[in-house]
Amino acid sequence: MTILDAKNLSKHYHSSGSITVLKNVDFCIQKGEMISITGASGAGKSTLLHILGTLEKADSGSLHIEGVDVFKLQKNKLAQFRNQKIGFVFQFHHLLPEFTALENICIPAYIAKKSKEEAEKRAKELLLLLGLSHRVSHKPSELSGGEQQRVAVARALINNPSIIMADEPSGNLDAKNSEDLHALFYQLQTEMKQTFIIVTHNESLANLATRKLVMRDGNFI
Repeated sequence: MTILDAKNLSKHYHSSGSITVLKNVDFCIQKGEMISITGASGAGKSTLLHILGTLEKADSGSLHIEGVDVFKLQKNKLAQFRNQKIGFVFQFHHLLPEFTALENICIPAYIAKKSKEEAEKRAKELLLLLGLSHRVSHKPSELSGGEQQRVAVARALINNPSIIMADEPSGNLDAKNSEDLHALFYQLQTEMKQTFIIVTHNESLANLATRKLVMRDGNFI
């Protein structure tokens, strides 16, 4: 089953002359796949991920996620769709420092209008799954880098998204924590059939994917 289908995506920036970042990119992903996107800095990887994640708009082309033409959604409907269908994991965890691990994980569920009871139940299940049940009431400053990134993964999973999009998810972690995070992604993909699109420079993470794509000069090679 095709979850995401993009055709002829192009993107240009005009701030200092015209720079073409993406050139007629075609991309699709099936349910349960893990796709890694690698390539040199400036190849267009993160821009593509942001467009696939509906955080940016392409200048041309189409994007369907679970059959929905997302470029045609109004701004508030698009935000709602993104919150329910897409989970994000970035290089920096972006946890809110004043909130506990549990509260940080629950935020997307609250945005989706889920009850406190339902959100906290799901968050605690995820904390248990990710080996963090002893960290429920800890704030980010009390967590290690690896633990913070696992909390970010739990936050990405809270609404049972169709796709998790990760941009250099282990780029800020040491070797041991990187290995642990990669093993977690692999477990989620193989055991829970979670779908992933991962932009990474890390070869070991890229090689775990069911498909490994390489970008150069705004398109796949």
